[in-house]
Amino acid sequence: MSTVVDFFTAPDGTTAARALRTGLPAVQDAFSCGNLDPEEAVLGRQALLTGEAWEDLVEAGEPRELAEEHDGEHRVFAVSGVLVAPLASAEPPRLRDAASAWSRSSAEDGTPVDEGTALRMLGGVAALARAAVERGDGLYCRAG
Repeated sequence: MSTVVDFFTAPDGTTAARALRTGLPAVQDAFSCGNLDPEEAVLGRQALLTGEAWEDLVEAGEPRELAEEHDGEHRVFAVSGVLVAPLASAEPPRLRDAASAWSRSSAEDGTPVDEGTALRMLGGVAALARAAVERGDGLYCRAG
């Protein structure tokens, strides 16, 4: 299911989970992405940036859901530190390579994302990851 996905920073999972009912924390950074599948938004990027297999991530319980409403229509996920670290340290060439790979794989799946859009999304989330690491916050994803 595709929906608007917001990535945001928060000091902890409890604060992040509240974003489901109260909106994004006003004092934290956020980046909204277009119409995406929320698991794909998190797991797909983690697989691209870390080389982990999608199936292994799912088996490990990723992404970790913090809150859910309306039979899963609205959810908040914690973005794994395993993804935050490479996002936070990703240099522009690495983000371009990941965006290119995302664009190719999405075209093969029948849900194409052009490379420029993929790069803007990855760049926006990478900037949030850097801010989260600098402040000691977590990175979260709200869908729905």
